[in-house]
Amino acid sequence: MDAGILAILLIFGTPLILGLGGLMLTALKMITGSTSSRQDKAGRQEEARMIQAIYQSLAGMDQRIEALETLLLEHKGERTTSDERS
Repeated sequence: MDAGILAILLIFGTPLILGLGGLMLTALKMITGSTSSRQDKAGRQEEARMIQAIYQSLAGMDQRIEALETLLLEHKGERTTSDERS
């Protein structure tokens, strides 16, 4: 995978993931519309838990993307170095 494709994936991938997460939250909010205050409070608590879980998942995904980027760049550097030796 060349650096151009990697850059495009990293530039557009992270906002795409965040956008999809926002759409999922909006859809969830529209589906789980509650009427009573007790249900509303429980719904807000559940929504807060889900938002936290999504945030943690996205943070983990961001770390994995950074690790993959590092590995790819190191691999490309090793390949370039071995090509120069030949």
